[in-house]
Amino acid sequence: MEEKEKVILVGCQLPQDDEKFMHSMKELASLAKTARAELLVSTTQKRPKFHPATYIGKGKLEELTMLTEELEPDVIVFNNELTPSQIRNLSSVLDARVIDRTQLILDIFAQRAKSREGKLQVELAQLQYTMPRLMGQGLSLSRLGGGIGTRGPGETKLETDRRHIRSRVDEIKKQLAVVVEHRKRYRERRKNNKVFQVSLIGYTNAGKSTLFNRLTEADTFEENLLFATLDPTTRKMPLPSGYTVLLTDTVGFIQDLPTSLIAAFRSTLEEAGEADVILHVVDSADPNYVGHEKTVKRLLSELEINHIPIITLYNKKDELHQNFIPFPKSDFLMTSAFEQSDLLHIKEAIETKMKEEMNRYQVEIPPSEGKLLTLLKTETLLTKMEFLEDKFVYDCVGYIFAHSSLNVQLKRFLVEEGENKNV
Repeated sequence: MEEKEKVILVGCQLPQDDEKFMHSMKELASLAKTARAELLVSTTQKRPKFHPATYIGKGKLEELTMLTEELEPDVIVFNNELTPSQIRNLSSVLDARVIDRTQLILDIFAQRAKSREGKLQVELAQLQYTMPRLMGQGLSLSRLGGGIGTRGPGETKLETDRRHIRSRVDEIKKQLAVVVEHRKRYRERRKNNKVFQVSLIGYTNAGKSTLFNRLTEADTFEENLLFATLDPTTRKMPLPSGYTVLLTDTVGFIQDLPTSLIAAFRSTLEEAGEADVILHVVDSADPNYVGHEKTVKRLLSELEINHIPIITLYNKKDELHQNFIPFPKSDFLMTSAFEQSDLLHIKEAIETKMKEEMNRYQVEIPPSEGKLLTLLKTETLLTKMEFLEDKFVYDCVGYIFAHSSLNVQLKRFLVEEGENKNV
């Protein structure tokens, strides 16, 4: 078992809401845990603004220096993005590796990325972030071995030569363009097949992967860590009516996410943008669930995918926070991934959303049309199938998409009632 790196967390609180800062530091601790680190201590300071040279003030830096000598951490993680000069100045006085929140998140991405695109996106983000912070420090990328904030491109043994790094960045961008085009074609093919698509989104660690596994009976990576999922995963999900849709699990959102990191999992966000319905999972047990919900909604708006119908799932209802009050503008459900009835309610809510996009039909089909009767169960939302002995037919009521090829076959079996003739 690999030895955990010991870390000290440092935060600087500007004049702001105490609760928001507290949640930010708590999240930093969760990020460190996810990066497989051992947390030694957290230390914070209140200031009117960040110190331009050292992030924290002179007195606090002296205190941190003594703390470092006493506890001998491997890494010191700062809660905000540091400038190249701040990293250089802090590194010159602290006997430990200095990284910031962004580097920590990138490191987790490097650990979690499984697909070719995920790995390329992470390497690109790491190189673009690291390059200006390496210049003039006497450090080279070839010295970056395994360790928090250093995983990923370090393994490629690149030196700090700007042209070398730039050529690697250009190469990655070309490779990404090919991968992205391939995935785009795959998505278009899926879209052409007219498969109804549902995406699970939410703040990181809200319980999306657990719900995904229960809803699809799949076996994806599921752990109580931030960013447990990085690459999008899609599985078939049968609905109560028998109709099958596609469900996609996505990487979790996080507040104060740097722009460079959004690109690192854009593939997932693009998947969400292709959905017909979005399931927004909120951890109702988290004290900062309101902030998490707002973060996700803001990012959806920025990505221009907030027009897609949303069902909010207030998850972990068995551990509900004492001050919990739901406040979505859209439909919502209180859920637990471990209650079968809740999973059924989620699927029923998806069916309700689907019906809004479909046409109602009523047909009378003889038993001899066995294949068509079977297709009604899988290709339409069948709400009623009753055998009428006097007519020797099945009376079928349900909903069908306008683009479905079954419309043609159903026409000759339509019940002659004006408002039902909308197939």
